[in-house]
Amino acid sequence: MRYLPTSTRRLGLPRRAVSQILLTQLALAAGVLALATGLFLAPLSAQLDDQAMRRALAIAQSTASDPNVAADLLTTPPAADSPVQAAAERVRRATGAEYVVVLDLNGIRRSHPSPDRIGRPVSTDPADALAGREVMEIDEGTLGRSARGKVPLVAPDGEIVGAVSVGIAYEGVRDRLLAAIPSLLAYAGGALAVGALAAYLLSRRIQRQTRDLAFSDIASLLAEREAMLHSIREGVIALDGNDRVRLVNDEAARLLGLPPDTAHTLAGRPLDEVLDPGRTSDVLAGRVTGRDLLTVQGPRVLVANRMPTADGGAVATLRDRTEVEHLGRELDSTRGLIDALRAQDHEHANRLHTLLGLLELGLHEEAVAFVTEVVGVHRSTAEQVTEKVQDPLLAALLVGKATVAAERGVPLRLAPAALLPDRLVDPGGLVTILGNLVDNALDAAVGSASPLVEVDIRAQGRTAVVTVRDSGPGIPAGRREEIFTEGWSTKQPKAHRERGLGLALVRRLAERQGGSARAGEAEDGGAEFSVVLPEALR
Repeated sequence: MRYLPTSTRRLGLPRRAVSQILLTQLALAAGVLALATGLFLAPLSAQLDDQAMRRALAIAQSTASDPNVAADLLTTPPAADSPVQAAAERVRRATGAEYVVVLDLNGIRRSHPSPDRIGRPVSTDPADALAGREVMEIDEGTLGRSARGKVPLVAPDGEIVGAVSVGIAYEGVRDRLLAAIPSLLAYAGGALAVGALAAYLLSRRIQRQTRDLAFSDIASLLAEREAMLHSIREGVIALDGNDRVRLVNDEAARLLGLPPDTAHTLAGRPLDEVLDPGRTSDVLAGRVTGRDLLTVQGPRVLVANRMPTADGGAVATLRDRTEVEHLGRELDSTRGLIDALRAQDHEHANRLHTLLGLLELGLHEEAVAFVTEVVGVHRSTAEQVTEKVQDPLLAALLVGKATVAAERGVPLRLAPAALLPDRLVDPGGLVTILGNLVDNALDAAVGSASPLVEVDIRAQGRTAVVTVRDSGPGIPAGRREEIFTEGWSTKQPKAHRERGLGLALVRRLAERQGGSARAGEAEDGGAEFSVVLPEALR
């Protein structure tokens, strides 16, 4: 079923979830990149300023370390052709500094890129440098804004005789900063493109997974799913690929006998922790495969179906068949009663005719003995059956089948060791199995030299074992599996129904309950059918 999304749309926003996610991811990527770029550029300017000031300071230190500069300062007057000017200009041209100014203790320039400024006072206060301290700063001067480094000029005897001031044009620092921005923006643009591509691919994947629905549609689907799962009368349990519980609805919790109001707490727990080991957990986990599998959980008979999902998990549905089994049991009982009454009707008519003949002949004592014998045989047969088979439904079936067998001239007896207590979980299923096996055995035994059908039914712990033997011709070894195929039969089909369903039904019922059905050869010849039903008794 295809879900039709609603037509409601918020103004200014795309309706589809994938579009909203894509826009959100792009906005986040752009915002993060803008923030990262700003965080990078903010300290970059300060770093470039610091580098320029340190470079200026290093040039000033190198110039002041030349002993000839201090000596020339003390021995020559300020002039454009003085040795001090020549040395300063040589350093300026070699380092690319904007200016290299040497000044004396009075703050008078002894060198300058503009020779006409030599002999004039400097434009900024040189007190710190003349006091012996090194200075780094960004300041305005006669040549404009620059990154400056100032150091004292010390004579060979250690006395401060002046200072050296070096400036690097601030426009150069700004140019370096501006030159870094395009490459930085290129990297940011590349990162944004990669992020946009990743966001697009992720949104496409989300689009496939969400079936291109809007968030409101997804929320509606979730609400409808919850309402549906908790309102249907079928149990639903969902498992992931590791057999952990994803979902258990209220009906599944009830059918599985889980504590009330705990269905929502089971998510994430392994199935084997939620249910005890047994056929039910095997069916739900997929260790037993098939359709309409029968399983018993507590007092309930359940029909389970399991459907795998694309992610390796599975969804299992559970139906309560307890009431259906009860109705089927009543139907089987009614049919058995009808067959028994029909057989007894024929037998009763024959006995009445015999009794009438004895009375007409005046053989009254023989008539009394005949009636006593008939009543005693019937009571004896019923008592023997109920003593060994304590389940009332199975006992009634066997008594009725014994009457039908007697009518057909085939003795039906219980094995001496037969014993079944009244603790069956699913008597209806066993009635169907035993009824089909006895009917087939009677059909096979009719016409044999010494007709006989023997039923052996006993309990081994919680397992029920049913064996039916007949005196018929038996089954060839090569066809003992084929006879359980639906539609296979040696009998002529009746006009009103198909043949070849009884043994197929027997095996199907046995396998649904985790058991088995097989055919073999009886010790005295004939066929022997054995059915094993684990967990058939409480």
